[in-house]
Amino acid sequence: PEPAPTPAPQPVAEQAAPKASAMAMPAQGSIIRAYAKGRNDGIDIGAPAGSAVKAAAAGTVAAITTNTEGIQIVVIRHPDELLTVYTHVVDLTVERGATVSKGQTIGKVKAGDPSLLHFEVRKGMESQDPTNYLP
Repeated sequence: PEPAPTPAPQPVAEQAAPKASAMAMPAQGSIIRAYAKGRNDGIDIGAPAGSAVKAAAAGTVAAITTNTEGIQIVVIRHPDELLTVYTHVVDLTVERGATVSKGQTIGKVKAGDPSLLHFEVRKGMESQDPTNYLP
């Protein structure tokens, strides 16, 4: 009976992999600030101002709001209690309640120093490391 428990975790890991990498990069660029739970609840992707911000996965636009600094925030709801959060986005092409497809442009990267997209993945209210979901 001892060998049986060893292979049991394997199928679980294999099943999790396709789901975990089911998201697309929301902006073209490299990660300039990594995820650190409690300090940076997402990742910052350095991207040229005006470049496309894309929905990481299919879903519904749950909210569009601005934070206390006046920075626009877009929240997209996905299956399995997952939410993706996009900040430093301008020129939105979607509105609240809209259905979006994976890779659909939702806006543009806001100019800044540096210009970047802040991207979060949440399961319920808990932040997740977005790199676990990206290719």
